[in-house]
Amino acid sequence: MTGGAGFIGSHVVDAYVAAGHQVAVIDNFSTGNAANVNPAAQLHRLDVREASAVDAAIAAFKPEIVNHHAAQAEVPRSVAEPALDAQINLIGGINLLKASVDHGVKKFIFVSTGGALYGEPDVAPADEDHPVRPLSPYGTSKYCFEQYLGTFRRTYDLAYTVLRYANIYGARQDFQSEEGRVIAIFASRMLAGKPITIDGDGGQSRDMLHVGDVATANLAALDRGEGGTYHVSTGRDVTVNELFRKLALLTGYQQAPEHGPRRKGDVYRIALDNARARRDLGWEPRIGLEEGLALTVGYFRERVSSTPA
Repeated sequence: MTGGAGFIGSHVVDAYVAAGHQVAVIDNFSTGNAANVNPAAQLHRLDVREASAVDAAIAAFKPEIVNHHAAQAEVPRSVAEPALDAQINLIGGINLLKASVDHGVKKFIFVSTGGALYGEPDVAPADEDHPVRPLSPYGTSKYCFEQYLGTFRRTYDLAYTVLRYANIYGARQDFQSEEGRVIAIFASRMLAGKPITIDGDGGQSRDMLHVGDVATANLAALDRGEGGTYHVSTGRDVTVNELFRKLALLTGYQQAPEHGPRRKGDVYRIALDNARARRDLGWEPRIGLEEGLALTVGYFRERVSSTPA
């Protein structure tokens, strides 16, 4: 499991351990936190760009399945540093693929992106067959790696499943992750009584999925979905302005938001159809937005109350 010390990856590790699987984590802690790593998991502190270190870790643990969450996942950073984005998301991923083939891995689960692949979608919710036309190098690198998976399946018979995530939110959000962090930022700042800036007019919308539902999708992908690409999503979008209002009610926040410039590389509206995941993976989201936001606010409220003044 790469990226197992990160926000999303650590929840997936917890789910795998709870299901009785032996798990090893690869993470360089560039955004991950050691406190997130399940104590039952074996830990390898390394960067996926280090081919020899990756090979040694895979050789030592001999996994049946590799789940690849580690990534450069910030859209603005990919726009500013496209070569770095490619080094991590392509070269790092290829190192894992090569080690997987060399050491008998049976299946490779890859976490891709839904929101950054399609540009401004023609329809919402968009399905997995929507034309790919990313607005950021991040989206391009993720899609390129999906193509490598097809190549390795045809050439080396390495099975794979691609999970294209919507915007993910929930406990352990690290503020570095691109996925869903608007909720983490809003919740933590509201609880602290700090001002909030919304990028653009706030009418932009996203498909927001709670991290608990992501974990169950990764469990389903262990033995289902071979050769398939699946949206892990709710199928519905919510605007940033709506999120602000819902979180303000949950936190008792009284201040009006400020507005800044729209970010380069961002789409305006996106929602992802999850019918294929429901059909082939037997997965569907169980945590609604209201419940998920309440759980997330509770987590950040606990953190604020436990932080020394």
